[in-house]
Amino acid sequence: MFRTLVKTAALAVEDQTYAVRYFELRTLRGARRYSAEILLGPGDRIILDDDSVINLEAKTMRLVPATIYSRVLAGRATAA
Repeated sequence: MFRTLVKTAALAVEDQTYAVRYFELRTLRGARRYSAEILLGPGDRIILDDDSVINLEAKTMRLVPATIYSRVLAGRATAA
């Protein structure tokens, strides 16, 4: 199964900008699944998935800032 890049975007959280790549994957049954890969730093990625790009974009907007803030609170600030 191969992923196809369908969209790229940038997500700004405070003074940092993070690259987001959206992919489409066809399942064995022919259904479409979408994933987002957010690059936080070298070797540090968040990968999310959903049934639609619209839902995935909304999920990305909610979860990426929360993940970054939780890492800052835990003392693991990301370097972009």
